[in-house]
Amino acid sequence: MVEVCAVVLAAGEGRRLRPLTEHLSKALCPVGNVPLLDRALGRMSALGFDNPATVAVNACYLGDQVVRHVGGRAALSVEPGDPLGTSGGVANLRNWIDGRGVLVGNADAYLAAPDTPPGPDVAALLAGWDGTTVRLLGQPVDGPPRPGDFGRHRFAGFSLLPWARVRDLPVEPAELVHTVWRPAEEAGELEVVEFAGWYLDTGTPADYLAANLHAAGGGSLVDPTAEVTGEARAAVVGAGAVVLGSIERCVVWPGGRVRADERLTDAIRVGDTLTVPAPAAPASGR
Repeated sequence: MVEVCAVVLAAGEGRRLRPLTEHLSKALCPVGNVPLLDRALGRMSALGFDNPATVAVNACYLGDQVVRHVGGRAALSVEPGDPLGTSGGVANLRNWIDGRGVLVGNADAYLAAPDTPPGPDVAALLAGWDGTTVRLLGQPVDGPPRPGDFGRHRFAGFSLLPWARVRDLPVEPAELVHTVWRPAEEAGELEVVEFAGWYLDTGTPADYLAANLHAAGGGSLVDPTAEVTGEARAAVVGAGAVVLGSIERCVVWPGGRVRADERLTDAIRVGDTLTVPAPAAPASGR
């Protein structure tokens, strides 16, 4: 058995998701009324990584929000200055990783398998691993391949790294695709483990909305503390939100408000007035 720990990457700025991420860390943006970071930590916990000795979270942009939210559930790595990227973020945790293999998950990854709960749905990444290869969770590519693909698969938010490829990573801004994944691929030491479920990286308003609507199961998901006296069709409404008007294919953040004279479609509402359009939301993460 190879000893493995887990890291959830939550330091990014979420530039493509602005202006949502001007108010809240991308990792804390709710999907299906659950912060993305909680979804990631829940998946790690279901795999046995459920305490600060076994799971760590990095933070940088709006890092105080992340630190407060994590509390004592995980070890914390707060990066000074600008985010270090996926590679630098892992390297900054080298002393904590301390010789173990490391399962790395992106906090902004939304995954859902039809018949398997979070955790077991990605457990194949760990099964039978000998601690020498790099493993990626990959979604089958249906259309033409893109430059970022790995054969007939597209990266789906999680990777498994051996200590031998982590111990010498520099603590500087860089991405794992350049420092670990592609070098392992060239050396014949990369394995792609197929994920047959639904995946989005929630990096744009359209994908963020699509993930929320998927989490709602095709209907509407309304927090018990929300007040909806208007119409809500295919929508997610957060805690304490008030919907007096009409919303369709929308997300209303906790505490948000939709006035009686408003009709919102394909959008995210924050507070009383911030409306972020999310046009052309994809129908599937496949």
